[in-house]
Amino acid sequence: MMIAPALAELREVCQPYAKLQSRNGEHWAGRLYMRRVSLHATRQLVRTRVTPDALTWSMVICGVASGVALLIPGLAGAVLAAVLFQLFLLFDCVDGEVARWRGQNSATGIYLDRLGAYLADAALMVGAGFRAAHGGSNLWVSVGLAAALGVVLLKASTDLVDVARARRGLPLPDDEAARPRSTGLASARRLASAFKIHRVTNGIEASLVLLGVAVVDVVVGGQETTRVAVLAIAAITWAMVVAHLTSILSSSRLR
Repeated sequence: MMIAPALAELREVCQPYAKLQSRNGEHWAGRLYMRRVSLHATRQLVRTRVTPDALTWSMVICGVASGVALLIPGLAGAVLAAVLFQLFLLFDCVDGEVARWRGQNSATGIYLDRLGAYLADAALMVGAGFRAAHGGSNLWVSVGLAAALGVVLLKASTDLVDVARARRGLPLPDDEAARPRSTGLASARRLASAFKIHRVTNGIEASLVLLGVAVVDVVVGGQETTRVAVLAIAAITWAMVVAHLTSILSSSRLR
């Protein structure tokens, strides 16, 4: 096996500053702690024959499995789901780092990465719906499915901006283009950003919320706290679908 590269050299190539500081290019948990962990994993992985695409598939499996884990009753299922989503985040970091170190960036890798994000977040919401329905009405499954559909639409609306620009022969938009031209919408966006409530539409945050409410359910008994959380996530997700669509159409992203 080849000698592991120095961490400083690896960081320079695999964690470019521009990507880590981009508002849309890096999850806050990646900047906060996971990139520190992932670099050590990447340092060992680049010495092996494992491919970036194999790592991306591992990410997908962990994300989908987190939704399945929520079918396990009690605290154990919620803990497992949260742990699996942390592994999802780890693999999401290392697949790109290995690809950048080896110069193996590809359209296939990008496609699989986006597909994995869709599947993982949707699977978690569906699993949450089934979890809320345990011992109660099956209507909670529909709430989970509604949340999953909303999450997919949120991600698709963002990705479709790139599709629309590519078909018009335009370059990818920068962070400045995402700002609404309307002063009122810009103020509303800053207010929403300050409270960070939109983050529960992301699987990483949602898995932690579901873990927290599972602890409450264990203490008080029943599933009511989980049901309230699932309903709240579904409502916030659909509110964000409308707000995000409005933000896109009122910004310079499609111009």
